[in-house]
Amino acid sequence: MASSRHRTARNPRRPLERVGAGDEVGVTNGVWPFVPSRAREEPRATLSTLLHPVPGDVRGLDEDGRVNCLDRFGPATRAWFGAAFAAPTSAQSAAWDSISGGAHTLVVAPTGSGKTLAAFLWSIDQLANDPLPPRSPARRRAAGSLPAPAPEARCRVLYISPLKALAVDVERNLRAPLAGIRQAAARLGEVPPDIEVAIRSGDTSPEQRRAFARHGADILITTPESLFLLLTSNAREALRTVTTVILDEVHAVLPSKRGTHLALSLERLDELLDRPAQRIGLSATVRPIDEVASFLAGGRPVNVVAPPVDKQVELSVVIPVENLAELGAETGDLAGSAAGSQPRTSIWPHVEERVLDLVQAHRSTIVFVNSRRLAERLTSRLNELAAQRAGAAIEESHE
Repeated sequence: MASSRHRTARNPRRPLERVGAGDEVGVTNGVWPFVPSRAREEPRATLSTLLHPVPGDVRGLDEDGRVNCLDRFGPATRAWFGAAFAAPTSAQSAAWDSISGGAHTLVVAPTGSGKTLAAFLWSIDQLANDPLPPRSPARRRAAGSLPAPAPEARCRVLYISPLKALAVDVERNLRAPLAGIRQAAARLGEVPPDIEVAIRSGDTSPEQRRAFARHGADILITTPESLFLLLTSNAREALRTVTTVILDEVHAVLPSKRGTHLALSLERLDELLDRPAQRIGLSATVRPIDEVASFLAGGRPVNVVAPPVDKQVELSVVIPVENLAELGAETGDLAGSAAGSQPRTSIWPHVEERVLDLVQAHRSTIVFVNSRRLAERLTSRLNELAAQRAGAAIEESHE
């Protein structure tokens, strides 16, 4: 029988087990605390403190009497978000209720629900409204805090991605909110925040690595393996001020040796800090949730954000040719021998044409394939076909 701690979005109101004397809690807005048995006596954030206003706080109460989640942010952050989005998603609202209270938080929500922004925006707002003052090497030597070669300890947000490509995408996607909040602050007459983002992965150049070791960065985007290397080098001094750790695609590392290795690195990181960092985990598909929550915070209490999802999906199976027995098309595969090869019939040219039709008919398209090699080959073919179509259209316009 499944543990009473494990709840899914299909049964969002079923009460949880009693987690403390006189402390019966249930799911509220898709948020519930997961408290491992060996951690139930430790101090923890409760839903009553996370989802309800403190005495005297009457800013923007919603219909349930709770503080509007956006009112927790500074004016510049609220102004940017209000101009960029109509309203927070349910996942974002519930996540900010938990994250702003300092609780370890696991956000389980589908792609497109704004999980990454939910994890980052509170930290960005804290960086904008409570920045660390810059300290020159001369001031640091005078203070006697660290020897001159040691890096500046200023990193406060650590984002860990299991994929280098995802890390690059996240760095690119952070540019919009950072630039937008700076512009909003300037319009409001505030000092525009100067938040620096750095990437550390196997593709990071030696110059960039030295720059982080010397000066640090407010937000560091890295991978599990690169985090391990950072913790074993002098650059670990730059991590002593980390307050938030964001672990994306947590399901991708949990069942493997990478997950075990990452768990050890996170505990080593906490040993560097004055107090353990808040951990935020993100995943679109993860089961069982209680095991992932335990992994995320090393057995400490975790708030799970898993809002109910009612998503409409249209599924169709399409064959791009009328008769598979009469393909009659030559393959675009160039992987065969360079000379003497005979043309082969293949369905791939028809698939490529159909995929390109769909890409050109929609603003956003995701194509799933079985391997990286196939993804690269299909991308190349789609680019070639698009160029051919564009050239044909130009020729027709000149006739």
